[in-house]
Amino acid sequence: MVSNLAGGRSPRHGVEPGTQLGALEAYAAQAHGYLSAGGEQLSQLAGLLRPLVLESWLRSLRSGVDPMDVLSERGLRGADLRRYRDAHPMAGLMPLIDKLLVEDAASTGLIVLIADQFGRVLWVHGKPEQVTAAAEIGLRAGDDLSERRVGTNAVGLVVRTGRAAWIHGPEHFLHRMHQITGAAAPVHDPDGRLVGVLVIAGGVRVAKPEILALVKATATAAEMDLVLSAMRSGRHGRPGRDRPEPAAPAESRGLGLDVLGLGQPQLTIAGDRVPLSQRHAEILLLLAEHPEGLGADHLALLLDDTDLDNGTIRAAMSRLRSVVGPTVFGSRPYKLRVHVATDVEALRAALDSGDVDSALRLYAGPVLPRSTAPGIIDIRDELRVRLRTAVLGSREASVLRRWTAGAEGRDDAAAWAAYRSVVDRDSPLYAQIEAKIRVLDRRLGADATRMQRSGS
Repeated sequence: MVSNLAGGRSPRHGVEPGTQLGALEAYAAQAHGYLSAGGEQLSQLAGLLRPLVLESWLRSLRSGVDPMDVLSERGLRGADLRRYRDAHPMAGLMPLIDKLLVEDAASTGLIVLIADQFGRVLWVHGKPEQVTAAAEIGLRAGDDLSERRVGTNAVGLVVRTGRAAWIHGPEHFLHRMHQITGAAAPVHDPDGRLVGVLVIAGGVRVAKPEILALVKATATAAEMDLVLSAMRSGRHGRPGRDRPEPAAPAESRGLGLDVLGLGQPQLTIAGDRVPLSQRHAEILLLLAEHPEGLGADHLALLLDDTDLDNGTIRAAMSRLRSVVGPTVFGSRPYKLRVHVATDVEALRAALDSGDVDSALRLYAGPVLPRSTAPGIIDIRDELRVRLRTAVLGSREASVLRRWTAGAEGRDDAAAWAAYRSVVDRDSPLYAQIEAKIRVLDRRLGADATRMQRSGS
């Protein structure tokens, strides 16, 4: 039945040879080969996946998602699901969504999913055979499609980023989802909070730009409907301007965390900068990276993969509360109650938007470079790979100049070669770059010779 959803053929079929979509499929399939190999082979992923997809794959790995995961029966079902979705804000939008999205999409053999703000599927609409095929790969009403549960997919990306996204074929982290393409867009309430996700799923037809545009347009119409409903009921979505909001505790107004570079980690609380110990910075960053929360055992593994017991974790969290305030995070699981704006988050946002120049300015250095915590090393490596990939792909002389002038790019032969390719051959700068490349080549040759001798 899965083949019905994809139009009876694998995603690669039906794509004209040489098109960008065909290359994307080939590279993503190759990336799965490296993923299966694991270990050092994971460094090869950066050149094969779109940056947004690469970041999601790395998060999926950190969350322990198995690419070969089989369909389970976990999920919200029956009367529990009906009660939950009937009370959900998306329920009131269904007549509009039916008219603008479901009727046309379902008639063409595609399916429409409506999910909540956490990635749980509330409704699945389409022809019966397509809905059945979707259910067989895990696109069922009541299922959790969040990234932490099923890895990279369009719904999970929207929940994670708050922005529209599409995922095609083998870009999905789970193998059982490789025959589908999903295009998804967020629906926000008048306060700007995510309330739901709209998705069209099917075969390669969904990879067309006009499909994502249709989903985004419907989401925009749904948001306008929420605004009009709030106005009609006298709720404008934000506190009344005639009376000020009650003052909140300083620690609940949002925190800032700086962890990039060699300097001491810093926490900003109500405008005041407070130095943090490395362990406290590690914990706060990991909680910010896992908004769903972390159990004590999981947090212990991310901090130290050898021997860190729950008592040590509880003591560290107690000390952290004395620094950040008693209301910043809860327990069971440990979970942030307020937004912590990190420089890691800002760097990712710049990369997501394609602003490589701003990303380089934000990148003061590796994430907590002295940390040996496994979870921090993963974040550090992910960001370095993403930034370097963006720099090499920019083909902008100013970007490549800044990268090769810094510690990370000083001996990056590929970056120097990319820099040379965008500089006028007749300029003095070209000769300087050429000389640097020759030095690196000689050094690489010398290193190879030493390795051969030591091996013999």
